[in-house]
Amino acid sequence: MWPFTRHTTILESGILRGSTDWHSHILPGVDDGIRTLDDSLRVLAYYEELGIAEVWLTPHIMEDIPNETAFLRQRFAELLAAYSGSVKLHLAAENMLDNLFDQRLAAGDLLTYGDDGTQLLVETSYFTPPMGFERTLQHIKSSGYVPVLAHPERYVYMEHDDYRQLRKMGIKFQLNLASLVGAYGDTARKKALWIRKQGYYDLFGSDIHRLSAWREFVEHRKKFPR
Repeated sequence: MWPFTRHTTILESGILRGSTDWHSHILPGVDDGIRTLDDSLRVLAYYEELGIAEVWLTPHIMEDIPNETAFLRQRFAELLAAYSGSVKLHLAAENMLDNLFDQRLAAGDLLTYGDDGTQLLVETSYFTPPMGFERTLQHIKSSGYVPVLAHPERYVYMEHDDYRQLRKMGIKFQLNLASLVGAYGDTARKKALWIRKQGYYDLFGSDIHRLSAWREFVEHRKKFPR
């Protein structure tokens, strides 16, 4: 999974060819990600060049961006109708663990991902955990879902013991691939390298919000460390 050397970029590594992007903000006009349908199609054309096989569209759902499930499905249908390329598209969501999430979980109104539809991409504030964080994760599990924590390397409040505890609880981890080249700062890069070394990552994703930034990470940023 990690064919990197000191002289390999993300693009040159070949890791993206045939891969699945498990975290993206490509669905247009629904959050702080890609804004227009044309821009979404440009992103997907670039994904074809990279050889990416599948992508999960994971728009934000949070109190500040309270996307309704029906609305997201409508926008997804519009994108499917406009796109005729080779990348297989799926719809899910990135769920902030807040009061709105509690309501959606209680109502069973969730966009899950994975072949069996049981995985649920979740996130928290980068700076502080939500009240009752572990209790919420356990409640998600008891409701029949597998929590997948988005970009754990980016949470400044987490230390090595926190990651170990979450793994013991059966929480999956999703890496933002650009973390490994310092896209989110040196602290996140070091955490990502440590988590990777422990074998804790289950999935990786682009977390793409803008094509120009993702292209820079893939092609022009620092080389991957061993």
